This record gives sequence, C-alpha cells and structure tokens, in this order.
Amino acid sequence: MDRFRIGHVTVHRIEEWQGTFAPPSYLFQGYTPEGWDPHAEEFAPEYFDPQTGHLYAFLQSWVLDTGEQRILFDTGAGNDKDRPNIPIFSNLQTDFLGNLARAGFQPEDIDVVVCSHIHIDHVGWNTRLVEGRWEPTFRNARYVLPLADRAYWDPEDGATGPDGVGAAVNAGMYEDSVAPIIAAGRAEWAEPGFEVANGLTLHVCPGHTPGSMMLEVAGKDDSALFVGDVVHHPAQIYRPEWNSVFCEAPDQARETRRQVLELAAIRQALLVPAHFGGSHVARVLREGTGFRPVLGAAGLS
Repeated sequence: MDRFRIGHVTVHRIEEWQGTFAPPSYLFQGYTPEGWDPHAEEFAPEYFDPQTGHLYAFLQSWVLDTGEQRILFDTGAGNDKDRPNIPIFSNLQTDFLGNLARAGFQPEDIDVVVCSHIHIDHVGWNTRLVEGRWEPTFRNARYVLPLADRAYWDPEDGATGPDGVGAAVNAGMYEDSVAPIIAAGRAEWAEPGFEVANGLTLHVCPGHTPGSMMLEVAGKDDSALFVGDVVHHPAQIYRPEWNSVFCEAPDQARETRRQVLELAAIRQALLVPAHFGGSHVARVLREGTGFRPVLGAAGLS
C-alpha cells in the first residue's frame, strides 16, 4: 500500500530498500522456536523468506500531506554513507529521491522532517553528499528530532552513546547525518506532546533509544500510529517481549511495546512501523492476554 488517508492527511509511502536481513534468532532477543514456528507460514513470503531463513524487511519513509504542509517521517539509511559494521546498508546507491519524485514530491517540497529516533536507518537522507560535503537534503525543511536522543548521541553534550551492537552499527551516523543539520541551523528538538501540525502529535516511546518517538495522526473516524522501531516485525505483536538486538534499554523497550500495542488495539488505530513488508501496516487485535496482528488487505479496512 503506497497511499492512504487518515482524516485530512494523505500518506505516501516512499521506499528506499527491500530485501532479506537476518534470521529471526539474530534479530529478536528472547527468540524461541516455540514462539516463532506457529506463525512462520503466516509471515511467508512478505515478512519472512523460508528459503534463506531470513526476515524480509524494508527501509521506507512516509510523506504526510496535510494540504498545508508536507511532513516526511523518517529518512532511511541514505546514499554514500560508510557503515563498516553493517555492510548491507553501507554506501547504498538507491533511487529514494526518484521514488519521492514519483510520489509527487521534490526535496524542496518537504516542509518538516521528523526522525522517530537517531539510528542509521532513520536519519540517513537527512543529508546528501554535495561536492564532498554533507548538506541538508530537504533544504526548506525544519528537522524535528528527539531531544532525549541528542543527549544520548551529541558529544558536545557529553554524550557517550550506546555500547555493544548499537555503538558499532551506528558508527559515523551522527557525524554525517545529524551534526550537519544542527550546523545548518535546521534542527528542532522535540519533547513529549510536540505538535508537528494540527492533529499530528509526537509521543516519546523510550526503550529502542532513549528518545524514540511515535507520531499519532488523529482523524475524525480513524487514527494512525507511526511507531518507528517500537515494532520491527509482526512477530513482535504476537511476542511483545521480544526486543530487537538494537534496543538500547531492553526492559523499557518491552514495556513501551506493550503500551503501544494496547493503545493501537483500544483505538483500532492503523499501526505503521518503519520496516514492515506486505501492506506495510497492520491492525492490532486483543487476543486473551496478548495481541495478534491483522495483516494484508484486511488490516487496511
């Protein structure tokens, strides 16, 4: 699904990359075959490739057109970014800007960029390489980023960043994709309740990173929750206790995920994660004490 409406907002999906990523036993902390196997057939082939045994995933962004503003939510991994510790996303050469143009938008049409959190695959197209320098890609936009993530990443604030996998994977990311935005005077730092536009509100959902944000889009008869990496894969709707290996605060990430899934179920909201395959969105239903996803065309109605 590449376009849908929530109230007065028209949402356009902008694809950057798709492909197999890693086996579920690598991505999910807490993975067990008993938790995965009953749903594996449901996930194939749009969310899981049984031939390789790897999860199928997307890098994608969303343009939310309110009629007055064009808001880009998350900016993928970007081109020409050196990522030695995650080669699959290193020095990409994708047609992301071409896909943006085919959806009807040029970089200068974007009024606001919102990054759900500061990780390599959510800030990459903040900048592009111009004559050897990292320049803001969306030159007319203000860039909204989570304040709590700045305190985590910015060395000028005394930040030390994550340890382990998070540090390795995100090496160089702040320097080439966030610092140039700050230097250009384009950064705006969001706290809980930040209103991006009328009916579009940011809520902090900590755990994956300290400042991970969810964008709530409230329509008259429907709503959508753009949740970034609170949920990476439909398996986590069945198993909200499964974190990704990239979650910085595991206990907090699990608590946040349950809260977001509960909210989606209560409000019957459209859940819009960053990396879902298939129709790229889902509905969440209560099932006993847990949840189950409604995927594909049924999730859109």
